[in-house]
Amino acid sequence: MPRHIAFIMDGNRRFAEKQKVKKLEGHSQGFAKLTETLQWCLSLGIREVTVYAFSIENFKRSKEEVDGLMELARQKFTRLLEEQENLEKHGVCVRMLGDLTLLPQDIQQLIAKIELTTSRYNSCFLNICLAYTSREEISHAVQELAWGVEQGLLQPSDVSESLIDKCLYSCKSPHPDILIRTSGEVRLSDFLLWQTSHACLVFQPVLWPEYSFWNLWGAILRFQMNYNALQKARDMYMEERKWQQLENDKAQVTEKLKQEGSSPRDPQAWQMLLQDCRAKREERIQDFLQALERKRADFLEKLVSASA
Repeated sequence: MPRHIAFIMDGNRRFAEKQKVKKLEGHSQGFAKLTETLQWCLSLGIREVTVYAFSIENFKRSKEEVDGLMELARQKFTRLLEEQENLEKHGVCVRMLGDLTLLPQDIQQLIAKIELTTSRYNSCFLNICLAYTSREEISHAVQELAWGVEQGLLQPSDVSESLIDKCLYSCKSPHPDILIRTSGEVRLSDFLLWQTSHACLVFQPVLWPEYSFWNLWGAILRFQMNYNALQKARDMYMEERKWQQLENDKAQVTEKLKQEGSSPRDPQAWQMLLQDCRAKREERIQDFLQALERKRADFLEKLVSASA
């Protein structure tokens, strides 16, 4: 069974047009379908779900639609806070992924309260991508790395694919096993581009508000049929990444010896230098990641304090 499923919940507006109702009603039905789908995932033992709720590109839509979506978000997030007892019962940790500063201040404050309230729960996880695009996420990760170098927490040679991965909004989550897009569109729309390189991509023609348990089960079957090939590709990628990191560490040792005008006396001395290099790099990275975590926590706590 997959551990983590991501959804591009597409088709709300076409559903509204099909039903001859307002666009906002289509989005409202989409939220209701999300609640139902989360219950299916919970019953199947799928511990993590990530959903594409609102792209940065969606801000270009009409003011009426954007304002309506923001109001819908207010209502749903307020409801989430009111259902804290239920979230605690099921151990649901809710995380918001995206550039939250683009959202109205009161919604940022609601998000901060939700994240801080549910951060200690760890039975299952709901990641809501809001004011999000994958390119912005990767750019933000690179900016965080640049900050780490400027602060003296990192050396430029510490930067790697693995470290970029740990600076993404989704750094606390395993990469998705399945990415599902509804409505028949066959594109990713700038969603989780980094994280889905070895995911099973499933494009389904059904509009999101009409999504059924059998659509979900069909996607899971597709994943299971391709599991061995996907896992092999993941394993090969991880081995390649480990090899690249080892080669980088060796290059750092060689450069250090060159600068000191010396050379190791024997293979054992070389190995000790290599281990020392790796230990210092890991220490720097851990200090940097802890600093990033404090930055995020401070940002959320300031939002909550401002709303008090």
